[in-house]
Amino acid sequence: MTNLSVLRRFYRTVLGLNRRNTDYVFRHNPRTLFHLVDNKIETKAALTAHGIPVPRSYAIFEVQWDLRRFGWAIRRLNDFVLKPARASGGGGILAIVRREGDVFYKASGAGLRQRDLEDHVSDILAGAFSRNQRQDEAILEYRVRSEPTIAAMSYGGVADFRVLVFLGVPVMAMLRLPTRRSDGRANLHMGGLGVGIDLATGRTTRAIGPGGAIERHPDLGVPLSGVTFPAWEQILEIATRCFEALRLGYFGADLVLDVERGPLVLEVNGRPGLGIQLANGRGLRPLLEEVERRDPRELPLRDRIALGQELFRAA
Repeated sequence: MTNLSVLRRFYRTVLGLNRRNTDYVFRHNPRTLFHLVDNKIETKAALTAHGIPVPRSYAIFEVQWDLRRFGWAIRRLNDFVLKPARASGGGGILAIVRREGDVFYKASGAGLRQRDLEDHVSDILAGAFSRNQRQDEAILEYRVRSEPTIAAMSYGGVADFRVLVFLGVPVMAMLRLPTRRSDGRANLHMGGLGVGIDLATGRTTRAIGPGGAIERHPDLGVPLSGVTFPAWEQILEIATRCFEALRLGYFGADLVLDVERGPLVLEVNGRPGLGIQLANGRGLRPLLEEVERRDPRELPLRDRIALGQELFRAA
């Protein structure tokens, strides 16, 4: 098949933003459930109640007055993450990778004092990063340490797996990698990389960056295709179990693979982006239409995962 015919096939099957919203987000995600995925604190509570592993929260700050206990909360922590409860797209996330006395260091090497951290928490609480610029909560959280295979492909931050789940079936996945341009964040719109993954084998297939298709990490020089990850079946299982925990019909589950704790769910997105199609070089529409035709919601977990792998392989 020529490159032109591949491109034409892709455009015939690609899912656009309007159709994503009308046919999948609005139809299959009840508005009453969005409070769960739009608030990381509520998401973690719902997932934990269903036995789904998430990073540990050390503390939650709800109002400015809570800053009086910030120093106590971090007194024994050498590394941690500060994040808003209601932000999206990676906004407001601050990761501290090491501490030397009273100085806290980011992955970039920039040093911060406790006052700087408190100012950042204050901005979070004021709503600087929330979706509607309204009051928010700040989460002090365990910092993930990536499994070595993934860490070797990541620059200055933590990579995550985005697994797209529809009606309880995983239909597509990618690895999102941080870069120098993205300041160590894995989000594609910030300059991160998207690496397509064969759903059946867990092996990377192709990759995209801000300028289009790429073969190697622009900062590290390592190849991005042909990499297989440990615990892939476990990652798929945990992502798929989020369907039972949240009852959203269409969502993207973001997971990390921690070197000590294994797969953890970072967050769940009820309006997942569409760059996953570019990373995989194929459109979502045939997969979603076939899943909807079969209506697999009552199937056992393992059968739903097998169905997603079968459909991905056949697409």
